[in-house]
Amino acid sequence: MTTVPALEIRDLRKTYATGVEALKGISLSVAPGDFYALLGPNGAGKSTLIGIVSSLANKSAGEVKVFGVDLHAQRSQAMRLIGLVPQEINFNMFETPFDILVNYAGFYGIPRAEAVVRANQELARAQLSEKAKTMSRTLSGGMKRRLMIARAMMTRPKLLILDEPTAGVDIEIRRGMWKTLKEVNAAGTTVILTTHYLEEAESLCRNLAIIDRGRIIEQGPMKALLAKLDVEGFLFDVDGALPATLPDIPGATLVATDDHTLDLEMPREMDLNRVFAALAGAGIRVRSMRTKSNRLEELFVRLTGQPEAAAASEKRA
Repeated sequence: MTTVPALEIRDLRKTYATGVEALKGISLSVAPGDFYALLGPNGAGKSTLIGIVSSLANKSAGEVKVFGVDLHAQRSQAMRLIGLVPQEINFNMFETPFDILVNYAGFYGIPRAEAVVRANQELARAQLSEKAKTMSRTLSGGMKRRLMIARAMMTRPKLLILDEPTAGVDIEIRRGMWKTLKEVNAAGTTVILTTHYLEEAESLCRNLAIIDRGRIIEQGPMKALLAKLDVEGFLFDVDGALPATLPDIPGATLVATDDHTLDLEMPREMDLNRVFAALAGAGIRVRSMRTKSNRLEELFVRLTGQPEAAAASEKRA
């Protein structure tokens, strides 16, 4: 039995009036219930792709289907299946969160009684129940972001699309939003996320596509793509001060990041016991170790050849 994809894109192209080719034949398929990441540097075509899928921009050629519904031939029906969370905060700051949600539902023909029930449910899921009757302009940045997600969920979309939802918020707020998005996905909603925070994609998403210069240069399961890396990274916390000279480990790179921390990069096939033996021989006692969380960033840099994009994401994070 064949499962209809939540989103199916075939040979999607977009050329602007200026002659700029933003999309050059994008094809991808997102399974129902998936948590899918779209990654790429600025100008890669992510926003154009999201704009076309959410009917904010017109395609030049190609096909887009949402749960089997053709976006071009049956636009209204397809759009009823989609919820969009844009990067910009775009609700009325002088309305309460409760009113924002109820009024939004009204735009989609949802009866007020049902809208009230849904609003209370979504405010609770977004941990905003206590702020339901507060003027929205007084909410924190993280609360406003969660309110955007709650608003999109008022129509009970089968597909939720988020365009840089955590841009500009600190790591604590980001992690709180991750929890919300995981709950939305666990409840059955398919989620597509565009993000510059590669740690975010690795933490949340099961599959991904990397877009560069209007083309998909890699796509597939997150674990399979990360497995393509032939280098692993570890951080070691050590007891006592490090010696003036670190041991030489052939094939590996060992650097002291401070007086009590070592940064190791080694081939995946290398036996980690060799590393521990070399450290012990130099009188270095490892207290604890952890895997570095930049594997996806390294993959991104290798595939796009744009280390400045990764550096920027590191700085913003």
